[in-house]
Amino acid sequence: MSHESSQNGDSPAEKPLHELLSNTLVDIYVGEESSHYPLHEKLLCHHSPYFASIFYNKDNQSSRTKEYGLPELDDGVFALFVGWLYSRAIRGPEEERDIGPLLDLYFLASKLEIAALETEIVECVRAFYHNNETYPGLRRVQYVYANTDEDNVMREMMVGSVARYLTLSDSIPEHWAKALKKNGQLSVDIIRSIQEWHLEARQVPDARDASVDRGRNRFKGAVGFSAVEEGHSEMPEVKEEEEGETEDESHVNGNGVA
Repeated sequence: MSHESSQNGDSPAEKPLHELLSNTLVDIYVGEESSHYPLHEKLLCHHSPYFASIFYNKDNQSSRTKEYGLPELDDGVFALFVGWLYSRAIRGPEEERDIGPLLDLYFLASKLEIAALETEIVECVRAFYHNNETYPGLRRVQYVYANTDEDNVMREMMVGSVARYLTLSDSIPEHWAKALKKNGQLSVDIIRSIQEWHLEARQVPDARDASVDRGRNRFKGAVGFSAVEEGHSEMPEVKEEEEGETEDESHVNGNGVA
């Protein structure tokens, strides 16, 4: 299910935690087991326009009962959100497997319209790949595409990283080649990302210029694009982060990469 990103919206002005710990609590029930989270109403609604529209709407029954259910959400992900709500901090990923829960928290932040949390998670994920000199794997990109819409900041960061990864490689990994052939939107987004680099014309080889080596004779015994896909590489290895497949990430919808 896709969620509209709220990152282009304005975040609420910061307030000290003690000013937001009102006497009124709301009861949030999450997941199939209806896990109960009693939360301070003022704190929750200050950070989340989604909840503010529910509990501050006098015509809404939840504003009177102070109860609201989110049976479709994962209990563990909501627990991460509650931790951030009261501490205003999230723990950065130490290894690749930590990215999955952060992405789920990002999708939840988008649903709850919490731009500050979305921005913080994008920065955490970006810093992980940069500091470890790795790039997002295909399954991570698939998962993000399946759960976001166009012009989403996490999607743009992921596809921008992939654009650099593929550009700096002399070979296209087979799984990426298959994905790019099947999914036109991903291919278009990669081209858009490269265009945003605003390269000068002199930095880009001109295939129309007969005096320029266009690379067809670069590989011994191999010519043309097939040499690239077959992995005849003269460049240092560029590392793509490997991640374990989770049940959620093995499925994508129409917005995802097949």
